[in-house]
This record gives sequence, C-alpha cells and structure tokens, in this order.
Amino acid sequence: MQTQTLERMESNVRTYSRSFPVVFTTAMNARLTDENGREYIDFLAGAGTLNYGHNNPHLKQALLDYLASDGIVHGLDFWTAAKRDYLETLEEVILKPRGLDYKIQLPGPTGTNAVEAAIRLARVAKGRHNIVTFTNGFHGVTMGSLATTGNRKFREATGGIPLQGAAFMPFDGYLGENTDTLDYFEKLLADKSGGLDTPAAVIIETVQGEGGINVAGLEWLKRLEQICRSNDILLIVDDIQAGCGRTGKFFSFEHAGITPDIVTNSKSLSGFGLPFAHVLMRPELDKWKPGQYNGTFRGFNLAFATAAAAMRQYWSDDTFERDVQRKGEIVADRFQKIAAWLTERGIEATERGRGLMRGIDVGSGEIADKITGKAFENGLVIETSGQDGEVVKCLCPLTIPDEDLQQGLDILEESVKQVIA
Repeated sequence: MQTQTLERMESNVRTYSRSFPVVFTTAMNARLTDENGREYIDFLAGAGTLNYGHNNPHLKQALLDYLASDGIVHGLDFWTAAKRDYLETLEEVILKPRGLDYKIQLPGPTGTNAVEAAIRLARVAKGRHNIVTFTNGFHGVTMGSLATTGNRKFREATGGIPLQGAAFMPFDGYLGENTDTLDYFEKLLADKSGGLDTPAAVIIETVQGEGGINVAGLEWLKRLEQICRSNDILLIVDDIQAGCGRTGKFFSFEHAGITPDIVTNSKSLSGFGLPFAHVLMRPELDKWKPGQYNGTFRGFNLAFATAAAAMRQYWSDDTFERDVQRKGEIVADRFQKIAAWLTERGIEATERGRGLMRGIDVGSGEIADKITGKAFENGLVIETSGQDGEVVKCLCPLTIPDEDLQQGLDILEESVKQVIA
C-alpha cells in the first residue's frame, strides 16, 4: 500500500492509523475494505459515530436527495427547512414518547463543543463555577471539557496551563463493589469545611467509554439525581458515546428512569458520520443572550437531514431498540466466556457493559494491545480503552448482521487464544 505521503505529512498526533496501518477505501454497514481489496469486520464504528453502520442506505438516500434539491448546506443559525424538520422529528419521535421537555441548542458540531456549551450554560444558569465530574470520565479535550476529563495523558497535553473549575468524585465501583461512592459526595456537600465549592452541575457518563466501559448502577444513578435535586445542582448526562441507541435505549439514562437537566449528544447523532452535536436543556435553563455562545458551524444542515431520517427509520417504535438489546446479550455472553477462559489461564479478566457498549478487562494494556493487534491481522477492527488501555472494547454498528457479529466474535476469541498461546 502507498502510505508514504500519509506518514510523511500527517502529524504525530494521529492514533488509529498506527493501530490499523492500511489505506481504507470503501465501507458498508459493518465491513471496511482496504485498497488491496481485503475486508475487515468493524467493531469500532468510528468510536461510536456509526451506530447505523457505514453508508447506511436509508440515510444516504436522504443525504443525496437533500443535495440534489440544492438545499441549504451552510447557513450559520439561519432557520432552514432542514432544521425545522429535524426539530419536529426529534420532538415527535424521541422527546414526546419519553415524556421529555427540552429546548435544543446547536453548538459547534463535535462532542467537546456540546460539553463546553453544557457546562458554561450550567454556570450561567446557577451563577456558580464548580462542576463535579467523576474518575475515569472523558468529556473532550478543549480546555473546559478537558478540566472535567480524568485521563492524565490528555490532561498533560495542555502545555502547563492549569485546568480549573472542576472537582473529581469517585465513580460507581471506583472504591470497590461494597462502597457507595455517593456517600463521599453527599458528605462533602453537607460539610461546610469539606472544601467542595457548591457545584453548578454534575456531569456524568452513565457508561464510561474511554474510561474502560465502566457502568454506573441504575440505583446509583437514581441516588445521584436525588442528591442533585436536594442540593440545587444541575445534572448533566454526557450521552455522546453512550447515546443514540448504543446501550439499547436512545438515551442511556432511560435505563435508570432519571431525567437530566441537560443532555449532550454528538457522535451518532447525525447517523451518517457527519459532524453534528446538540445540547438539550430544560426550558427554564435557557439563560443565553443572543449570540453569547456561537460558532460558524453550529447546526449542519446535511446532518439535520440524515439525523431526521435515522430517527424516523429506527426509533418510530421499539423494534430496533429490542434488537440492539438482543445483540448486546450475544456479545455479553461471548465476552463472559472469553473472560472465563482467560481467568482459567491465570489472567484475571471480566466482562462489562450495557447494550452494545461492551468490554473485556484483561488487566493489562500490553495484553489488550496484543489481542487487538492480532485481531486486526485476522480481519477485525477493534480498539482498547481504560486508563492503561486494558479493556478490549466492542462498539460494533447497531445494525450489524448477526452473521458478521458472530464472525467478529469468532475472530476475537481466536485472536485471544493465539496471543495467550
């Protein structure tokens, strides 16, 4: 393959091309093809951006039709027919059936743009600066969102500029299975000498993606919501990776039956891999003055078209939701068996996750890297996560055919056995 130009000109900051050093040319649903014609099953899906698969035909047709009609592509925050259709579809298909009443802010098109907007809105609404976040959380790498991100690798890349405005609390399970970490948070809130500035908001991922597929318990999430309500603290759910169906519900917080004050979505929101983000907020929190938070690419009309098509195609009833949960059980069962096989051979391994957001913790980044490297040799694209990259993480497309899902799991299992052997 001709990679010389890519290696010579692209910055050292690149990551995925180091793990998967081939030139990809085409893709369809859960399969990628390189320029030599070799196919790979995709258990990465754009790090959760392609929940509906590569080049989804329903969404592609909506995009082509919109382009063919000479619809507005870029329009700042003009009102457009595409924006109206998106908002009406979001309200009718997603929000109303779930009893949710939110206003929608369209920030810049990435996840970190949405988080920056959410935490700044919380500060404006409450008149306080502090944001409580959690160990192993990942919320982005721009300065505001980075302050709420736990990973040292990202935090050390600021060039020495201090990160401010956030206080870290232990995530569910961080101190062991028998310790409710919210006891510590509640104690600090009640203690006038505890050193915790009263937060404007708490921001949380219900399943931590980059942090290692750490799953917050449903009762734990309900208690967190209650603590926030009792202390006049806003609850922000960062649903950028765990949302848009990844956990088996459109919003990951639906499993716990909670109602956040603010929600951030991006990644698979457009459905087609187009950059797109929104912030959902309770109407009374919309304290912005006109133009106070803006951006040249807020509200991407092509993404409006594909996002609306995705919601109509997959979320008009619960058929797709139930299928995602079914596939999630298939992955969970196989991951549990692989973890048990590893444990029998002296490598303590555990399976965890929710829906089709699953991981196997093999306890070592070195071992996990060898497994994912061998899997790529065998035709599977899959990555790692966790503080040391010790978790092999499955984020396959939610639309993956059962045959591809089983084949991908077969490849992973065989790769594990090849590495350990």
